[in-house]
Amino acid sequence: MIVLADTDALVADAIIPQAAQAEIELRSRKLMVAMALNAILCFGILSATGGFIFWLASALSVAIVGLLFLGIGGLILRADHSDFTFFGNASALIGAGMLIGGAGIELIDKYSDIAGWIMVPAGALVAALCVFALNKQKKTGRFVAGSILLMGLALHLIGLGFLLNQSEIDGALISIFYLYATLAIAGAGWFIDVRLITALAIVPFAQALDTSTFYFHAAYVFYSPESTLSILQMLLLVFVLLFVARTRSDQLSRHAMTLAVMAFIIANLCALVGSLWGDYLGETLWGTSRYEDWDSSTYSSWYDARDAFRETAMFISANMYSVLWAIGLAGAISWFAHSNQRGLFNTAVTFACIHAYTQALESFHDEPLAYVIGGLAAIPLAWGLWRLDSWLTARQLTQADHL
Repeated sequence: MIVLADTDALVADAIIPQAAQAEIELRSRKLMVAMALNAILCFGILSATGGFIFWLASALSVAIVGLLFLGIGGLILRADHSDFTFFGNASALIGAGMLIGGAGIELIDKYSDIAGWIMVPAGALVAALCVFALNKQKKTGRFVAGSILLMGLALHLIGLGFLLNQSEIDGALISIFYLYATLAIAGAGWFIDVRLITALAIVPFAQALDTSTFYFHAAYVFYSPESTLSILQMLLLVFVLLFVARTRSDQLSRHAMTLAVMAFIIANLCALVGSLWGDYLGETLWGTSRYEDWDSSTYSSWYDARDAFRETAMFISANMYSVLWAIGLAGAISWFAHSNQRGLFNTAVTFACIHAYTQALESFHDEPLAYVIGGLAAIPLAWGLWRLDSWLTARQLTQADHL
């Protein structure tokens, strides 16, 4: 279990020796340095790869330069000299990225009719070959093989999405595609043991119900057209992943907890949307879909159909959402604190602050009595949660003594 502890206090209380403290701090520092170096390396590789592709702007030139980088990187890695492995990894990945990324861009740009049909199997083949190579358990080249696996998976998924878009397929099939992408990305993250990749699996999972983001000038926007259903979707995933984390191996447990935190973040963002706008349950699923063509003369008929649906649909008001979200956060903070789920606990506390700040500006900026009631209610709530935690802790100790 990964925990947060004050090593100075542990040494002072004679719980661990100073040698153990030094080893813990040394390992922590090494991990942080490795994360920083890998982040800089990956940024450099991605930036150089994309820059070369668009700078050369020729399929033949990109292929030649990509093969040169890949060959040089392979030779460096084959020499197995620790001082130059860093450069071998970078060179090989820039080359592989130019070949795979350049091929995908060229296919979509100039051969769009067959692009998807080539990208889907080609990406799957690249990923499968990398899985085979990684299963050989060789120490050298694992970083390169894992990264190329991700490139192949990206080519596969982009090709599949391109095919669906060309065929103008929507509805349930698109949701199935997003769920497939979720499993593929999470599986790849677990296989190569990179939790950042596992965390990215939450993006297609959220998009299964059209929850997503977009950007326009100086504004990043999160939207959730089905906030209630998306919250239920995310909470179901959180509970499943918590069960997996409790019952499975260390590696799978770590990845499950990472994805659980991401799902809990999305659930709270959906609750934020609901607390501001309310939610007509199922409006974009079994009611009227979102309107896209704002210049069309059919807007008035769509607007009438939407109003007709809303007259009979279940509606959760913004005020009700705010209350339910506050209660849910209070319970979550207590539960996660008691069960030592620090990532989920920090998320819940963060969104509790966001919720309080938002409601203070949106709903209660001119209602001082609301602050009085909320403040006085928080005091017995905190006391009750403290007593509950004491009771649960005592119960666990009693059960442990009987084992």
